Amino acid sequence: MKQIMAVLILCVLSGCTTNNKEELAPNPPMGWNSWNWFGKNDINESLIYGVIDALVDSGLKDAGYEYVVIDGGWRDVKLGENGELLAHPVKFPNGIKPLADYAHSKGLKIGLHTVPGTEDCGGDPVGSYGHEEIHIQQFVDWDIDFVKLDKCKFRDGWDENTLKDTYFKWSKILTEKSKGKIVLNISAYKWRDWYPEVSQMARTTPDVGARVNSNWSSGSTFELRNDTLKKEGGYYSVMDIAEENNKWAKFAGKGYWNDPDMLVTGDHGLTFEQQKSHFALFCIMSSPLMLGNNPIEMSREERQIILNKTAIMVDQDPSEQGMRIKGNLHTEVWAKHLTGGRVAVLLLNKNNDTPMEMELKLSDLGLSGEFFVNDIFQEKKLENISDAMSYKIPQGASMFVLLSKK
Repeated sequence: MKQIMAVLILCVLSGCTTNNKEELAPNPPMGWNSWNWFGKNDINESLIYGVIDALVDSGLKDAGYEYVVIDGGWRDVKLGENGELLAHPVKFPNGIKPLADYAHSKGLKIGLHTVPGTEDCGGDPVGSYGHEEIHIQQFVDWDIDFVKLDKCKFRDGWDENTLKDTYFKWSKILTEKSKGKIVLNISAYKWRDWYPEVSQMARTTPDVGARVNSNWSSGSTFELRNDTLKKEGGYYSVMDIAEENNKWAKFAGKGYWNDPDMLVTGDHGLTFEQQKSHFALFCIMSSPLMLGNNPIEMSREERQIILNKTAIMVDQDPSEQGMRIKGNLHTEVWAKHLTGGRVAVLLLNKNNDTPMEMELKLSDLGLSGEFFVNDIFQEKKLENISDAMSYKIPQGASMFVLLSKK
């Protein structure tokens, strides 16, 4: 008993560090990121205040979207005389701390984009390389809850050993200084096997096409692009993203989540049906649900998608990252086994010209017995099944269902 008390006293005096990753991100993080809609040039502190209010007033906060992440554009174009980060003097004249305080007062959390190299993505010399202790202490002092650490640029060019060492260094210092209270989101554009060791979420893919880069990629697209188009355009379609992210499903869970980039619901270029399929795919894949929209101006249709309680429940269930279980040129079936013996299933018709009859046997899911079937987006009960289900899926659309044991 004396030994236990001694440990507790030491912990109180020194400040305990949370080393259990599951405590910091037991479920895929949810929130909003400024980049896909506003990019680097169109953000400012007034806008972020408006977004914070919109997340609360729209019901997004109550639905679980708790992180407000300010991406590139919040920094000045240079570091301070001591190597410290500076807020942009025109766009963020009052700095970041008042925004963090306001977000916290509304029951939200706040995050910042930063870069571990020598320059940001636009070439400004504001990287944290060699200044990690200073920058991380600033984040702690500002009460930041989430850091998106974007690979971007290194003056000598990144090699894999330097990249790994830099991210490990960041993780160690961030954990120590914040006492394990800041989520680390690695954004380095492809999977690496050390991600689960150092972060709570990490990008497995290149950037998805979005409104902000529409001059280069025509906004968001849904269908798989060929390799030449991907190399020329740089930006991935929703299905490119899902294809890549699916490869690393077995590594997700227990406080680490694969990040297939931000969502592109809203006016990014996808049809309403494609937005539903996109959101369902991300929920099946247990993806961090980071909105890339304009929450100040959302259509009724977009709200229906991103506020769907059952879809969010599927995403937040920490059982596993769901996977594609079968597919061909025109159709795919994705599934996620949830706690309580339930299974979420996405029947996806990629054919934009023809409706497709899709059948799935319970044995394909490793199931037997009788199950209730609920249509997640229609929010209605369908017929019970005991062998197989078969539905005609409209062209370019999908059906997202939840199976529950009868």
